[in-house]
Amino acid sequence: MVILVLLLVSQNRKVSARVDGVEKELAALKQMIAEGGFDPVPLPRPVQEADAETVLEEMRSEETAAESDASPTGQTGDAPEEPIDDQDTPATPRPIRERPSRENLESYLGARWPVWVGGVALAFGGIFLVRYSIEAGLLGPAARLTLASLFGLLLMAAGEIVRRRALPKISELYANAMIPGALTAAGSVTLLGTVFAAYAFYEFIGPGTAFALLALVSLSTVGLSLLHGQALAGLGLLGSLVTPVLVTTDEPNVNALFLFLGVTWLAVYAASRLRRWTVVPMLANIGTGLWVLAYAAIGTGFDPLPPSLVMLVMIAGTIFVWPGQQYATTVRSGWKALLTHPPLKITLSLAIMVTLGALATVAGGSASGLDPQFAFLAVIAALAALGAARAYAFWPAILSAAGAILGTLVTALSLLDYIAPEGADGTPIPLPISGNEISVSLMLGAIFTLLGFFFLKRFRRQEHEFSIVWAVLMGAMPVTLGFISFLNFGNFFRDWTHGLYGVVIGAVLLVVAEWMFRTREDTAESRIDWPANLVVAGSFAGFTLALHALTNGIVTTISVSVLGFAYLMTLRARSWPALPWMMAAAIMIVFGRIAWEPTLIGANSLGTTPFFNALLAGYGIPTALAVVSAWLLRDSSDFRVRNIMQALASLSALITVAVLVHHAMNGGKLSGDVPTLGEQSIYTLITIGFSGILMTLDLKSPSPVFRFGSMIAGVVATANVLSLHVFALNPFFSGEDTGPWPFVNLLLLGYLLPALAYGLVAYLARGRRPVPYVAMLAVAGAVLGFLWATLSVRRFWQGINIADWKGFQPGETYTYSVVWLIIGVGLLVLGSKLDAKSIRLASAGLVLIAVLKVFLIDMANLEGILRALSFIGLGAVLIGIGLFYQRILVKKSGADDSQSKESTA
Repeated sequence: MVILVLLLVSQNRKVSARVDGVEKELAALKQMIAEGGFDPVPLPRPVQEADAETVLEEMRSEETAAESDASPTGQTGDAPEEPIDDQDTPATPRPIRERPSRENLESYLGARWPVWVGGVALAFGGIFLVRYSIEAGLLGPAARLTLASLFGLLLMAAGEIVRRRALPKISELYANAMIPGALTAAGSVTLLGTVFAAYAFYEFIGPGTAFALLALVSLSTVGLSLLHGQALAGLGLLGSLVTPVLVTTDEPNVNALFLFLGVTWLAVYAASRLRRWTVVPMLANIGTGLWVLAYAAIGTGFDPLPPSLVMLVMIAGTIFVWPGQQYATTVRSGWKALLTHPPLKITLSLAIMVTLGALATVAGGSASGLDPQFAFLAVIAALAALGAARAYAFWPAILSAAGAILGTLVTALSLLDYIAPEGADGTPIPLPISGNEISVSLMLGAIFTLLGFFFLKRFRRQEHEFSIVWAVLMGAMPVTLGFISFLNFGNFFRDWTHGLYGVVIGAVLLVVAEWMFRTREDTAESRIDWPANLVVAGSFAGFTLALHALTNGIVTTISVSVLGFAYLMTLRARSWPALPWMMAAAIMIVFGRIAWEPTLIGANSLGTTPFFNALLAGYGIPTALAVVSAWLLRDSSDFRVRNIMQALASLSALITVAVLVHHAMNGGKLSGDVPTLGEQSIYTLITIGFSGILMTLDLKSPSPVFRFGSMIAGVVATANVLSLHVFALNPFFSGEDTGPWPFVNLLLLGYLLPALAYGLVAYLARGRRPVPYVAMLAVAGAVLGFLWATLSVRRFWQGINIADWKGFQPGETYTYSVVWLIIGVGLLVLGSKLDAKSIRLASAGLVLIAVLKVFLIDMANLEGILRALSFIGLGAVLIGIGLFYQRILVKKSGADDSQSKESTA
């Protein structure tokens, strides 16, 4: 190693001598040209005065490259991920030498990997030397440690000498494999091992001294990395993170531990700021965050204050130290660019580790000191502030929002696991809610709203995608956290705290929306201002939270629809595109509340009065408002909201009618313990009705969504008919009573009404939908109509219950034949008038079934006059059908003949 140093120094002296000689010759040449006593001879490549100055400057820079590397603007480590604007960067940047675009095998094998392998070998050599002295008993412990320390210092000194005297080309071509860095790293490892051996094996020093020396060596290594590159900084960081593990004590000082981690983190970030590094800061974030998680996982004597302060230092350092504002002027657009905005390594690692640390803090409880909930609030709020303060901090903004929601849920779940003990009088003790749970949740939501406003005020013009993100967060976060807090800690009867909170959030967001629409640029009027419209949606969500907290039951359902209608009517004063969509959102919320509790007021309070009950108001008022809204939007330029409101209004009306009928038919009940045909019939009507609504909307405003949605709804309804109406829930098989009224009964709801609905939808679909789809609807309607007529005959003869176990009566068997023949004849007449071949074929099929029944069943089961009448009636009908068909065919033949004659003429 010493010989290598001497060779490099001697070579450097030769180069310096050559540079001095060239300087003297150039100076003499310049003087002769200035005096006019030199007539330059033309050369193939003339050397001008400026060129000579350039060559001289380059040779001088080569001689002093090592010293200039120590300046703040020198770059010996990794280059930044992309060019950035820095206020501290000089106006005239230092020229950067071009590196070889591609290195050959010789460069890798001869110049790079041997350097670091040699450094590792030197470090192991020092360790093995100490081990040999121990095994051979050559020296005492003090002497061994002293020699090991001197060896480490000698390696570091050799690294500095080589750095100062080596050829400058080496530092530029092989910045990641510099010999000085390898020597310094070997010396640092040797010193770290020596200090640990003095503490752990020989007990020459105590824990405090060992900790201080290890920290000193590690931080010194980080400082030397400014001269030797990022790899050495990583080694110093590793030593600092491992130091608390190597030094153990019976009375650990948590404050000292996290103070040391914070100082180490700041040292790494300060070095990274000078050298534009991104890898080592990422490792510092991960390592410090792992220490926070490890401390929280211990679970004994947990104090949230020290780890919270360290995380706050990490966030503040990222805002003000590195990268600070270095990437603030980077111009990027698009969602992909937002997700990958540099410095991605720093922001993503910081956001992940701080979020996990905050969650561990709130989940770990507190043995003493700061309340973990307030520590969680401070850390998450600071991380969200980073997301709002820097245009590149997308991941801190998103992960802080996710951490806020998860932390609130963790707090709620921890209370669910609490088993309330009983007091002396046997009454259970209430849950241990201190009030901090509610205040922390609401404060955190309000902070997101405030930060969103500051971000939009500062970055709205240049950061369109990120502005959309913050417009969502400033409304979604307070409402989401407010709902979680209300559902877990609030008063369901009437909660003024959460109610007033929702009112304030909604009002503030309305004011922000007004400001955004007033101050938007004129060039943006041609496109949708998504941030402003999303803020309007956030205000609606805030008022919705207030309604749920201040009201309950049917009042909440009606109030939500009224709120949406109020936003729609605001269009008369403000032309905000989001306003009519709030009415659509209100109806969707009403549907959700209906799905959660169909009775709206509770099954025990509903009552049995048909139609005039709470369902009429709870379903009817939102439906009426939806219908009025669809009518008001009939001329809207936004065809999407117009179609959506028409669909929602139609569906709401259908549901209202179906629910009221179902309530009246089931004695005041909306659902039973077992599925019934009446309940399923309502679902079938709703589904096939929805198919018709979508088809109607598609005819007015063609859309692939309406087209395929209508056909999917029709297929689903048909599948329910074939599986449930025909077989599973058929009263003939299930034994369900059909009701006391002769015509208005279960058969009407279960078969005739769906048959008419199918017939109407099939009629509307003719020529507008594929032929197989129309045929499917027609067949399903025909099957339902046939079942209604057949089961009605059985009800006439058997009474309310038409189960199959009752058997068949002779008159009942004869009536089936009569009814089927009448239906067949009716279909034949209808098919003839409509000139529908499919209907005539259905008539022929039904008549064929009647013929088979008469010959196969009636002949065996009927006796006397009924048997005779059956065959007489069948013969008369068949003759009449034949005569009818003959006339039809004759007319067609005559028409064809006349047409042929005309064409011949």
